[in-house]
Parts: sequence; structure tokens; C-alpha cells
Amino acid sequence: MTDKRKAFEEKFDAQLKEWSAEIVLLKAKADKARAEMKIEYYKTLKTLQGKQVVARAKLKELRSAGDEAWEDVKAGSENVWTEIKALIQNAASRFK
Repeated sequence: MTDKRKAFEEKFDAQLKEWSAEIVLLKAKADKARAEMKIEYYKTLKTLQGKQVVARAKLKELRSAGDEAWEDVKAGSENVWTEIKALIQNAASRFK
């Protein structure tokens, strides 16, 4: 395994942990929100949790990919990363 590959996998894993913490914070806000806002919170949380499952699967795929397939798997992982990042930023700004 190259240093570049290992660094990317570690960064992706750390980011997943950070997102998990952010999702927990959003859930706490959702639990305290008024009834009409809870629906939006929970809808967003469900989407985020689904994307998080996909991201974990991509990390597992990254770790098991051979050198020849790793770059393709990395590209797919980066796409999921971008989607989750945008969703969390959007949720954080909407649910201040």
C-alpha cells in the first residue's frame, strides 16, 4: 500500500467519524425542535445516515481494492464525500 493511498484512507475514515459526530448534534437539535421542524430535521438525518452507510461501504471497498482498481474506487469515494459534505453544510446552515 502506498503512503498516498494509506493517507487517503485514514483521512476518509477520520472524516466519517467527524460526520458521525455532526449527525449526532443534528439529531439532538431535531429532538429539541418544534413539531413542524422535526419533520425536516428527521428527513435530512435519514438522508445523511443513508449517505453515511454508502461512505462506510466505499471505505471498506477502498481498503480491499487492488492497486489497479483503487483509483476508480477512490473517485467514487470522493463523490460520496462531496455529497455528504454538502448535505451536512446545508443542514447546519438551515437548522442553526
